[in-house]
This record gives sequence, C-alpha cells and structure tokens, in this order.
Amino acid sequence: MVAIQHLLGGGNPPPSFASSQLSAAASAVSAASPSPVISLLSWNVLLPNSVDGWWTYKMYNPPLSPEQRYMAAWQYRQDLIQQRISTTQPNIVCLQEVAPDSFEDDFRFLTEDLGYDGVALFNKGRFRPATFWKTSELELVAPPVHKDRTLLTAFRPIVTKEGEEKDGSTATTRNLYVLNCHLQAGAQAPRRVRQIHEGMRAIMTLARKLKEPNPQENLPILVCGDFNGGQECGAVHYLEQGLIDDTFVEDGKPVTNSSKVLPLATPMIDVMAAVQRINGDSDDPEQEKQRSPSSSPPPTMVVSELISQLVDSSGENNDKTAYEEPCFSSKSLERLERIYTRFATGTTDNNSDEKVMTTENVEQWLIEINGQVGRGSEFREAVELMTRNLNTEQDEDGNNNEQHTEPKESAEKPTKVPLDAILTLEDFQAIYTKELRQGKVCCLHGKQARKPFYCPFSPMFNKRPALHNGLATRHSDVVLGHCS
Repeated sequence: MVAIQHLLGGGNPPPSFASSQLSAAASAVSAASPSPVISLLSWNVLLPNSVDGWWTYKMYNPPLSPEQRYMAAWQYRQDLIQQRISTTQPNIVCLQEVAPDSFEDDFRFLTEDLGYDGVALFNKGRFRPATFWKTSELELVAPPVHKDRTLLTAFRPIVTKEGEEKDGSTATTRNLYVLNCHLQAGAQAPRRVRQIHEGMRAIMTLARKLKEPNPQENLPILVCGDFNGGQECGAVHYLEQGLIDDTFVEDGKPVTNSSKVLPLATPMIDVMAAVQRINGDSDDPEQEKQRSPSSSPPPTMVVSELISQLVDSSGENNDKTAYEEPCFSSKSLERLERIYTRFATGTTDNNSDEKVMTTENVEQWLIEINGQVGRGSEFREAVELMTRNLNTEQDEDGNNNEQHTEPKESAEKPTKVPLDAILTLEDFQAIYTKELRQGKVCCLHGKQARKPFYCPFSPMFNKRPALHNGLATRHSDVVLGHCS
C-alpha cells in the first residue's frame, strides 16, 4: 500500500511516500507529519477469478492435492483479498487481472461491503485493470482515460462546506492522477515502453484539458500496477531516468528506435527509497550505522527460487541464457525424460525398443497436470505437434515426397487429442521448453519431477535510485508517483 502526504497540500514541501504490503506503511507516513494522507493499494489479484480460468492450483508448492484445491479457488482467495483491503482501508484500490465476465460478482464486496462505490474498469481485454475509490472521499474530476493496457483516473479530495477536507485538514484544489497499468507480458519490451510512454503522455493531455498550472512541474502522479518486468525493465528505466533510447537493451533487443522522454520536469523515484528516508535513512555514514535494521522495507515476496535450478548456465552466453532464451539444464532434461518414460507405453515401427507417448498416454499426462483434456498450453502444443507427426507419417506411408508444411491454424480451438498419433520425447521436451521461455518456471515443479526444488528467494522488487520528485516500485506491486 502507498500512503501519500504533502502530495495534495499547498506550498512546496518535500514528498513523503511509503510502500508496503502492510498497513504499517501508512502509519509510518502519518507519524512523520500531521498533513493529510491519501493511501493507495495496488494488487494483481491473478486471473482466474470466479469464472474465467482454472490453473491457479498449479502454482502452489508443494502442489495442492485434490482435497486442498479449494485454497486456490476464487472464493477462498476472494475472502483473503477482502480481509486485507478491509484491514488497510486505502482511499484508492487499483487491481489488475480482473475478469470482465464476472467482474460485478467477484468484486461486489468492494462496492457493497467496503464502500468503494466509485469504479472504473478498463474497456477491453480478457483480464483488465480496475480502479476503485470512495466517492465520499474523492471526486472523479474527468472521465477515465483508456490507453494500451493503462487506465488513467484523476481525483480531487472532497471538501466540506467549512472549507476543510474530510479529515479536517485545510482544503486543497490539487488533483491526483493515478495510472493503473498491466503492461504486456513476455518478450515484448518495446510494447511495454510504448504503453507506459503513452500513459504518461495521456496524463499530460488530461492535465492540460483540466487547465492545470505547469503540469510538468507541479502534477501529483501515481503510477501503479504490474509492469511484467524486474530491475532490467525498460518501462521502469524510462520512468526513473526520464529518458530511454535505442541504447537500452531488454530481451536482447533495443526497446525503442527513437528517444522517448518522460513529460515531467524530474524523473519518478522508488517509493521504497522514501520508506528508507522516512525511517531515518541518511547520506551521513554515521547516521546510517545507527539506523535500525528493522527500518528496512520487508521483501515483496518469499518464494522458491526455481530458475537457477532449471536453466543451463554453461557456455559463452551464460549471463544471458536464463533471461533472454533459457534452455533446460542437463539435470532438468533428465527429469523430463523420466516423466516422459513414466507415461510412454507405445512403440514405433522403426524401433520397438523406443517408447513413445500414444494418444491415451498423452491424455493421461494432461489429466494429471491440468485436471482434464482440452485445456492448458501443454494441451494446445501437444495437439499441434501430434498433428504434425500424424501428417508426416501419412505422407511417408503414401510415398508423398513433397515438402511437408506445418498445419494451418484452425479457426476452431481443438478439444481433443488426435487419434492414432504419437508424441516423441523431443516433442515433450519442446513443450516444456516453450513453457519455460514463457516464464512458467513452475512447469517442472513438484509432483511431476518427483524432486521438488526449494531455494529461498526473497526479492524486494525495487532498487534505490536517487531521490527526486516522485516514486516507483516494480513488477507485480508497482507504484510510482511524482510531485513537487
């Protein structure tokens, strides 16, 4: 959660921000100054919600048994989300990965039980950003602006007839701009940079429309959401440095063909650095020594670290392998072969000793990993590869010497595994390699591999840039801001 003081007040005091998954962050900021506090919570609630999707149970360690899978169901997670938001009571709630088909039912607790009667839902996509606020506390000063995977809202605190804000502090007319983002996932760094650049320009356009004075210098801004990137993310670099050009490389490629300049007088900075400052951080080495270790922000998450256990780090490009184009290590390939052998009962005409997965074997494998046949990326990849194998076999039987072409994508999604087709070990490994390169590092985890990986991973998805007039964190709990 982010708590903001001085952001909307008069004068020109230094910004004070805090970000944490705990409500204690708001208390730290409130204690630092009697000035009014506006708080914001950003949360990727993770598709599937109640209707769309099914795969959440696969992300648990150890894997959930059928009797435990209620913990991955939406109702169970919805109750936990409600408890957290009810405890922290932020002024603004920014969510990502909400499903439009069930949005009203899934988040009715926010509007009816917790009082967030102001709602803006992004206007397209299978999973979308959504912003909630309490109309008794904040007034929406312009219609929401929908850009490429960013949702912009602008607010003004409600002022009483006596000329005070709801908390009794001196009234202000400054508007707060909130950009709720869910940037493109995968190896799409140029698009992520375009998305955040477009969102920031939209803020300036709206500010000029609202006749804000000197918006480049005086505009209070928060950018929050899921950036789908870590410390090497070009979108975050653009916000924190104020500029990005073709010299910045992500996923092995430049993120832009031309320079993109942040339309603000000063770059944005990390809110976590502001937590350090609020808790007594100092450039003075002696003061730094005296600072309590407990004042450091906690990790964003503590999970199993899998990538180093799965990926081949040998060779000349070992510094790029894990991120740009990962390949399985020899031990991971051996595990895949053991899994494959456990299912494979078929043989080929060329080699009766070589076991292959038949249609029935593939169905058994899919049921074990996905609960049923017909869903999941593994199913779609297997159907494509088995269809190719079947076509190749038919070509050979018919003495067709024409060059084989890949099967064209059908307008209809496949619903079953092709009959009388096989899936080879190479195909099986290729399916999981594709899963790995899509960031699904849990693909070889737990029950399938028979040897669960565990190495503590306690990241704080932020770094410590110099303090300027703004703030930023990154990845799934990204919150950025700007003020003067």
